Amino acid sequence: MDQILVKDLLVRGIIGINPEERVNRQDILINLVLFTDTHNAAQSDHIKDCVDYRAISKKVIAYVEEAKRFTVEALANDIAGLCLQEPNVRGVKVRVEKPGAVRFSRSVGVEIERYP
Repeated sequence: MDQILVKDLLVRGIIGINPEERVNRQDILINLVLFTDTHNAAQSDHIKDCVDYRAISKKVIAYVEEAKRFTVEALANDIAGLCLQEPNVRGVKVRVEKPGAVRFSRSVGVEIERYP
């Protein structure tokens, strides 16, 4: 299966269980691997045959900015569902991280893989 990568999408949103996390937006780092078959797109060289990673990224950004989820697990699952609604996406790997969430670590997060 071919892969389209969206790396280090940085979005500000509400995520977490602590009172300050429910009020103050924080950085949320998102990585996507969109599983697809690029054969038709490579043959035709037409954008209509490609996975529109720009549109997917915009949908993910808009969702995360408004979602106000408590856990990164729930947010990652939501993002996977959004990606799987897109034409030609046959599977997705989603990584959601909260930079600086734990002292002495760069980030804490979860990575999931989903298929229709």
